Amino acid sequence: MSAAREEVLARVRAALADAPGEVPVPRAYRQRGALDGRARVGRFAERVREYGAAALVTAEPARAVADALARHGARRVGVPRDLPAGLCPPGVELVVDDGLEAAELDALDAALTTCAAACAETGTIALAGGPGEGRRALTLVPDLHVCVVEAAGVVETVPELFERLEPAAREGRPIVLVSGPSATSDIELSRVEGVHGPRRLVVVVGVCA
Repeated sequence: MSAAREEVLARVRAALADAPGEVPVPRAYRQRGALDGRARVGRFAERVREYGAAALVTAEPARAVADALARHGARRVGVPRDLPAGLCPPGVELVVDDGLEAAELDALDAALTTCAAACAETGTIALAGGPGEGRRALTLVPDLHVCVVEAAGVVETVPELFERLEPAAREGRPIVLVSGPSATSDIELSRVEGVHGPRRLVVVVGVCA
């Protein structure tokens, strides 16, 4: 350890010497939602659109995926090896991500995945490395991400989302929370999209007919 780092840590320890012990964390916040399934999906789609992403609620997710890719001109699409066969669209080149390099991922027109769960209150999709969800790199490098969400996977509140993700967290799997297209306003409060991930996000919510 460098002398400078040790000095900084020593000052931090000294500053915390008189700090109180463990501070109780209030747990009285709302942990369960009250909306039914249709209302949850509706609110989720509304929140996704508020971020500037597209949200498609449909009983035919495969067709919606194909239409979304065609609308964005995506011809070479990166997919996880375990993407459900029923979601694989015709008429495009599917490139299976078996450890593609960054330059290869960047050359793709889009990425197509599923997700672990979604939150209606925040319009957030959660990726946890499960079946059909792919690697983080697959969903962060291509400019367009099309994500298929099952209606049953949409919960209402953030605590419910974290509850769904707890098994993945305990297994040590990486978790990515996505709320809209990638954007930042760090520099002079000017919004710039595509800095930390895709500039374009399409969320397809599959519901029962």
